[in-house]
Order: sequence, then structure tokens, then C-alpha cells
Amino acid sequence: MTRTVQCVVLKSEAPGLERVPYPGPLGQRIYESVSREGWSRWVKHQVMLMNEYRLSPLEPKARKFLESEMEKFFFGSGSDRPAEFKPPEA
Repeated sequence: MTRTVQCVVLKSEAPGLERVPYPGPLGQRIYESVSREGWSRWVKHQVMLMNEYRLSPLEPKARKFLESEMEKFFFGSGSDRPAEFKPPEA
């Protein structure tokens, strides 16, 4: 049976993640209140941030920035796109 959560991103009940997606208390909080679809939206946003800001996940400063943006995305005011970001044309 699929575990469901009240997703903070979708604002509705949806299938939850299968495992804790990030270490520590933030990961546990995400596991308890973010759906698979909500997590997928974060992953797409994170890739955009990494590309636009030219971040390397190996750099501690970049990891700290992404963790901060992740917390804002799920539990804060939201993570904004960079001002110069232009979405790809369809």
C-alpha cells in the first residue's frame, strides 16, 4: 500500500516518498510532508538553479545554498528563479 502525505507543495494529499530524500532533520521533515510530485518539482527547480548559477554539488558553499533554497521551496516563502532566467521555448 502506498504511503500518502498532506503535501506542502501540492496543498493536497498525494503519494509520499519511499525513503528520506536528504540527510538530517530537513530530510525527515520533507519525507513527512512532501509528495513524490512535490519532490520532483524541487529536483527540476534545483537543476535550474545549478545551471543558472553554475553551481557544483561538490562545493560546500553551493550545497549550503541549495539546502537553504530547498528549505525555502518547501517550508518558506518559496525559492525564486534567478532574475536573468529565461525558460526554454517550447
